[in-house]
Amino acid sequence: MNADSQRDPETYAIIGAAMEVHRVLGSGFLEAVYQDAIELEFQARGIPNSREHLIPISYKAHTLATPYRADFVCHSSIIVELKAIKALTDIESAQVLHYLKATGLQRALLINFGAPKLEYKRFIDSKSHLRSSAPSAVNLQAPDKE
Repeated sequence: MNADSQRDPETYAIIGAAMEVHRVLGSGFLEAVYQDAIELEFQARGIPNSREHLIPISYKAHTLATPYRADFVCHSSIIVELKAIKALTDIESAQVLHYLKATGLQRALLINFGAPKLEYKRFIDSKSHLRSSAPSAVNLQAPDKE
Protein backbone atom coordinates (compact mmCIF):
# COMPACT_ATOMS: atom_id res chain seq x y z
CA MET A 1 0.00 0.00 0.00
CA ASN A 2 1.23 3.48 -0.78
CA ALA A 3 0.96 6.55 1.46
CA ASP A 4 -2.24 7.81 -0.23
CA SER A 5 -4.03 4.52 0.30
CA GLN A 6 -3.09 4.54 3.98
CA ARG A 7 -4.09 8.20 4.50
CA ASP A 8 -7.45 7.96 2.73
CA PRO A 9 -8.34 4.36 1.86
CA GLU A 10 -11.92 5.25 0.88
CA THR A 11 -11.03 7.72 -1.90
CA TYR A 12 -8.17 5.45 -2.96
CA ALA A 13 -10.66 2.58 -3.43
CA ILE A 14 -13.02 4.81 -5.44
CA ILE A 15 -10.16 5.89 -7.71
CA GLY A 16 -9.18 2.23 -8.16
CA ALA A 17 -12.73 1.41 -9.27
CA ALA A 18 -12.64 4.31 -11.75
CA MET A 19 -9.30 3.12 -13.12
CA GLU A 20 -10.79 -0.32 -13.76
CA VAL A 21 -13.81 1.18 -15.57
CA HIS A 22 -11.51 3.31 -17.73
CA ARG A 23 -9.23 0.35 -18.41
CA VAL A 24 -12.16 -1.74 -19.67
CA LEU A 25 -14.22 0.92 -21.49
CA GLY A 26 -11.60 3.50 -22.44
CA SER A 27 -12.76 6.98 -23.38
CA GLY A 28 -15.48 8.07 -25.77
CA PHE A 29 -18.74 7.03 -24.12
CA LEU A 30 -21.39 9.32 -22.67
CA GLU A 31 -21.19 10.09 -18.97
CA ALA A 32 -24.25 7.90 -18.24
CA VAL A 33 -22.38 4.81 -19.52
CA TYR A 34 -19.56 5.46 -17.06
CA GLN A 35 -22.10 6.01 -14.26
CA ASP A 36 -23.64 2.60 -14.97
CA ALA A 37 -20.23 0.92 -15.14
CA ILE A 38 -18.79 2.51 -12.02
CA GLU A 39 -21.92 1.67 -10.06
CA LEU A 40 -21.34 -2.00 -10.96
CA GLU A 41 -17.67 -1.68 -10.04
CA PHE A 42 -18.55 -0.09 -6.68
CA GLN A 43 -20.91 -3.00 -5.97
CA ALA A 44 -18.28 -5.57 -6.98
CA ARG A 45 -15.72 -3.93 -4.66
CA GLY A 46 -18.10 -3.43 -1.74
CA ILE A 47 -17.91 0.37 -1.90
CA PRO A 48 -21.09 1.76 -0.32
CA ASN A 49 -22.68 4.27 -2.67
CA SER A 50 -25.81 6.20 -3.50
CA ARG A 51 -26.34 7.22 -7.14
CA GLU A 52 -28.05 10.50 -8.07
CA HIS A 53 -27.96 11.32 -4.37
CA LEU A 54 -30.03 14.36 -3.41
CA ILE A 55 -28.28 16.74 -1.03
CA PRO A 56 -30.26 19.68 0.35
CA ILE A 57 -28.72 23.14 -0.06
CA SER A 58 -29.18 25.77 2.62
CA TYR A 59 -29.33 29.51 2.16
CA LYS A 60 -29.44 31.71 5.27
CA ALA A 61 -30.82 28.89 7.41
CA HIS A 62 -33.45 27.97 4.78
CA THR A 63 -33.41 24.75 2.80
CA LEU A 64 -33.75 25.57 -0.88
CA ALA A 65 -36.38 23.83 -2.99
CA THR A 66 -33.76 22.69 -5.49
CA PRO A 67 -31.28 20.20 -4.01
CA TYR A 68 -27.87 19.33 -5.42
CA ARG A 69 -27.92 15.95 -7.16
CA ALA A 70 -24.52 14.27 -6.74
CA ASP A 71 -23.56 11.64 -9.33
CA PHE A 72 -22.61 9.48 -6.36
CA VAL A 73 -22.04 9.81 -2.66
CA CYS A 74 -19.79 7.00 -1.42
CA HIS A 75 -19.26 5.96 2.19
CA SER A 76 -22.03 8.48 3.07
CA SER A 77 -19.44 11.26 3.00
CA ILE A 78 -17.58 11.52 -0.34
CA ILE A 79 -19.05 13.33 -3.34
CA VAL A 80 -18.06 11.60 -6.58
CA GLU A 81 -18.62 13.79 -9.63
CA LEU A 82 -18.13 12.10 -13.01
CA LYS A 83 -17.34 13.77 -16.32
CA ALA A 84 -16.78 12.50 -19.85
CA ILE A 85 -15.10 15.52 -21.42
CA LYS A 86 -11.88 16.12 -23.34
CA ALA A 87 -10.06 17.56 -20.32
CA LEU A 88 -10.87 18.85 -16.86
CA THR A 89 -10.73 22.61 -16.39
CA ASP A 90 -10.89 25.03 -13.49
CA ILE A 91 -14.65 25.29 -14.12
CA GLU A 92 -15.25 21.66 -13.06
CA SER A 93 -12.92 22.06 -10.10
CA ALA A 94 -14.74 25.19 -8.93
CA GLN A 95 -18.07 23.36 -9.31
CA VAL A 96 -16.92 20.55 -7.01
CA LEU A 97 -15.50 22.99 -4.46
CA HIS A 98 -18.88 24.76 -4.39
CA TYR A 99 -20.62 21.41 -3.85
CA LEU A 100 -18.43 20.76 -0.82
CA LYS A 101 -19.09 24.19 0.59
CA ALA A 102 -22.85 23.99 -0.01
CA THR A 103 -23.33 20.46 1.30
CA GLY A 104 -21.03 20.52 4.31
CA LEU A 105 -19.34 17.30 3.20
CA GLN A 106 -15.56 17.26 3.52
CA ARG A 107 -14.26 15.12 0.64
CA ALA A 108 -14.94 14.90 -3.08
CA LEU A 109 -13.52 13.29 -6.17
CA LEU A 110 -13.82 14.70 -9.68
CA ILE A 111 -13.25 11.92 -12.20
CA ASN A 112 -13.01 12.38 -15.97
CA PHE A 113 -13.40 9.38 -18.26
CA GLY A 114 -13.29 11.42 -21.48
CA ALA A 115 -9.52 11.74 -21.77
CA PRO A 116 -7.21 9.01 -23.11
CA LYS A 117 -5.90 8.58 -19.54
CA LEU A 118 -8.23 8.70 -16.55
CA GLU A 119 -8.14 12.12 -14.89
CA TYR A 120 -9.09 12.67 -11.29
CA LYS A 121 -8.79 15.31 -8.61
CA ARG A 122 -9.27 14.86 -4.89
CA PHE A 123 -10.80 17.72 -2.92
CA ILE A 124 -10.80 18.28 0.84
CA ASP A 125 -12.69 20.84 2.91
CA SER A 126 -10.64 21.14 6.06
CA LYS A 127 -13.07 23.78 7.42
CA SER A 128 -10.27 26.34 7.39
CA HIS A 129 -10.01 26.22 3.60
CA LEU A 130 -11.04 24.26 0.58
CA ARG A 131 -8.28 22.68 -1.45
CA SER A 132 -7.63 20.27 -4.23
CA SER A 133 -4.81 17.84 -4.73
CA ALA A 134 -4.38 19.37 -8.20
CA PRO A 135 -2.51 22.65 -8.60
CA SER A 136 -5.02 23.99 -11.14
CA ALA A 137 -7.98 24.02 -8.73
CA VAL A 138 -9.63 27.31 -7.85
CA ASN A 139 -9.59 28.04 -4.12
CA LEU A 140 -12.79 29.54 -2.74
CA GLN A 141 -11.19 30.70 0.50
CA ALA A 142 -7.69 31.75 1.34
CA PRO A 143 -5.79 29.12 3.33
CA ASP A 144 -4.87 29.87 6.93
CA LYS A 145 -1.31 31.05 7.43
CA GLU A 146 0.83 28.45 9.09
